[in-house]
Amino acid sequence: MTMSQPVLPPVGPTWRSNRFHRKWLFEQANNLFGFFQHGIINPAGGFFDLDDAGQPIETANPVRQIHNTTRMVHCFAIGTLLGRPGCDAIVDHGMNYLWNAHRDAQHGGYVWSLDNDGPKDDTKQAYGHAFVLLAASSAKVVGHPLADRLIQDITKVLEERFWEEQHGAVTEEFSRDWQPLSQYRGQNSNMHLTESLMAAFEATGDRNYLDKAERIAGLIIGRHAAALGYRVAEHFHSDWSLDKEYRGYDVFRPYGTTPGHWLEWARLVLQLWTLGGKRHAWMPEAARELFRQSIELGWDKDKGGFFYALDWDDKPRLPQKLWWPCAEAIGAAAFLNEHSPGDFHEQWYRLLWGFADRHLIDHRQGGWRPELSEDLKPGTTLFTGKPDLYHALQACLIPLFPAAGSLTKVIPEGSASPQS
Repeated sequence: MTMSQPVLPPVGPTWRSNRFHRKWLFEQANNLFGFFQHGIINPAGGFFDLDDAGQPIETANPVRQIHNTTRMVHCFAIGTLLGRPGCDAIVDHGMNYLWNAHRDAQHGGYVWSLDNDGPKDDTKQAYGHAFVLLAASSAKVVGHPLADRLIQDITKVLEERFWEEQHGAVTEEFSRDWQPLSQYRGQNSNMHLTESLMAAFEATGDRNYLDKAERIAGLIIGRHAAALGYRVAEHFHSDWSLDKEYRGYDVFRPYGTTPGHWLEWARLVLQLWTLGGKRHAWMPEAARELFRQSIELGWDKDKGGFFYALDWDDKPRLPQKLWWPCAEAIGAAAFLNEHSPGDFHEQWYRLLWGFADRHLIDHRQGGWRPELSEDLKPGTTLFTGKPDLYHALQACLIPLFPAAGSLTKVIPEGSASPQS
């Protein structure tokens, strides 16, 4: 049996209840904060992208993308809730850049990327707008003075520009002055909007956010994924019929299916089920099947790791092993361990952390390696440097708290110490 294959755990408590493991998770989260916190602030606004050693890749006039700005706000709001000094200043820095730079005061909405001279990519993307709602909701939980204004603004933009009531999901992309750029509809932006809508519901108590999240999940998972044996389709036509031929940018819109998104949805569906009062009986089964299929079809049974993308014959199309599917699998396994406890979910929780520790966590320089080749060597075909805090941080923290909501909800509701 190779190290890529799971070993049944001994009889005993789960790792999530193990004091040493909980202490280890806190240390990993703290290490991630330490890697990013002191190198990302760009004095000209926004955040630097960091290299392997945690230094800015470019300092003269780097491009700042909206998903990086918003995710840093979200993550350092979590840091503020945890009591890590200095995180509140990073939230403030990011919120001001969102409001004063990414926000398009002339046309409304939020542009995708900027440098010191203004917009570089001035398109209005549903993916980016979803993360604006997440950042605003997280900032509200920590009491940032711009949060209510930002929530009000982004909610209006999503409702008036992106939301398609007849489908129960959002459209994808516009020019700066709101001309449609394509007929494309994508699950990725809607998945992250589901995450953000739940956070907005938790932060505001407004049920409209939760209703929209449930409609998106019903379309993407209850309708389409269920019909495909719980493989999550990525790309759709404007009427939300499946587009199996679509080929886009591999980082955000790879051809075929992406098992990491099945794992992400497994956790989000369980969170949505919990927040919605456990009314939708199909959701727990869907979560279990999404996780099981991702393991069955997406995990490399020879070398370990999740293939990034599969073709429609379930063969690896992009065989790289990225960090974020493993991180999302850990969060999904933690949720499933609470709501559907059993050896299968526990053994994979342990195996996934073992894989991350051996191959993804950079114990020498810090952070997580973003990309591995099929044979688990560090690679740079899709990513360079250390581009992300969001996925890895949540993998470390989600297992420490009840599987009942976003981290920004469950952290304030109770403490989770390494000894608890």
